[in-house]
Amino acid sequence: MKTNKTLWMLVFIAVINSMGFGIIVPLLYSYGKKFGVTEQTIGLLTAAFSVAQFFATPVLGSLSDRFGRKPLLAISLVGTCASFILFGLAGSIWMLFAARILDGITGGNISVAQAMVSDISSPKERAKNFGILGSAFGFGFVIGPAIGGLLSRLGEGVPFFFAAVVAMIGALLSVFLLKETNDIKKSGADKAHKFSFMLLVTTVKKPVIGTAILVGFLLTMAQFTMIIGFQTFTVDVLKISPTQIGLLYAGFGITGILMQLAVPLIKKAIPSQALILLLSTLVCLGMMILTGFASGIVLFAAAIAVYGLFNGLRNPMLNAIIADHNTDAGQGEVMGVNQSYASIGQTLGPISAGLVTVISVHSVFFLSSLYILIALLFSIRLKSRD
Repeated sequence: MKTNKTLWMLVFIAVINSMGFGIIVPLLYSYGKKFGVTEQTIGLLTAAFSVAQFFATPVLGSLSDRFGRKPLLAISLVGTCASFILFGLAGSIWMLFAARILDGITGGNISVAQAMVSDISSPKERAKNFGILGSAFGFGFVIGPAIGGLLSRLGEGVPFFFAAVVAMIGALLSVFLLKETNDIKKSGADKAHKFSFMLLVTTVKKPVIGTAILVGFLLTMAQFTMIIGFQTFTVDVLKISPTQIGLLYAGFGITGILMQLAVPLIKKAIPSQALILLLSTLVCLGMMILTGFASGIVLFAAAIAVYGLFNGLRNPMLNAIIADHNTDAGQGEVMGVNQSYASIGQTLGPISAGLVTVISVHSVFFLSSLYILIALLFSIRLKSRD
């Protein structure tokens, strides 16, 4: 019962946290234009968050192993709150960059929440519980942009201040209602080695964990490459309205959420997490290649929907595999390293997509397919070591 209460409290915190992030992301460019943000600098503004997160998340994860998950989760949410306030009060482009960097530095709440799920879950339940947590984050990202769009009618700074309030509510819930899940004395984490950035290299060299992290990095890069193609294809080729684009993208997000909720049923049919990952990656590859050949909305929407459905299995399977092959004392640290590589994938994907758009819009989907193909090869390797 205690495990369920902790899990559902984490789910609630995850929803309001990702909702706050989802509220501001679609507004970054339009809000930043008055400070001189251009098509080029919006990429740098986005990258500033990811680069800061790359270095900060494994540190926060490691600190949560040594000092407890609860305080680190609360601190990271307070940092997110402060970054939203700074963004809303910005008077120059430099304040915008400072706000995104601050959010990146304190943006370790995902890896800490994942470590908490690992703490309270048995190996048999991990994939299911990671799926539930992933669905919570996904739900927040889906409803966040809609809320942000509505709030922007009240004033351009209103969505950012609302997001700050949402993040602070998450911090308060963490402090007063969430139970600590990391028994530091029992796990020996209080005597653990100090964090070193060399772990970003040494962790990837581990046979199973390292391969899983690389698969996650490649699939994340593929997804964020696809998103650039999605935006350009729907506007320049399909020429559909912003409302239709929003609904299509929301549908993509919802399919992934539904699949994550179906993880327990899938696990009953296929017990091997590595095999589920391999099969889902194979389907994603086929759908992304099909998307590259699409010229109309029917084939494009169908291929993207199936891709989104099976892409939803990525994080629950990978997180469960990583947790199963790691010690209790190092869950936060390794989850932080995993999130670091994911954040770099989120940066490199759009950058590489921008470079190939000069060839054609369709080339973006084929580039995404290439990343998925490489991930599939690593997935086969992962299955052989399962």
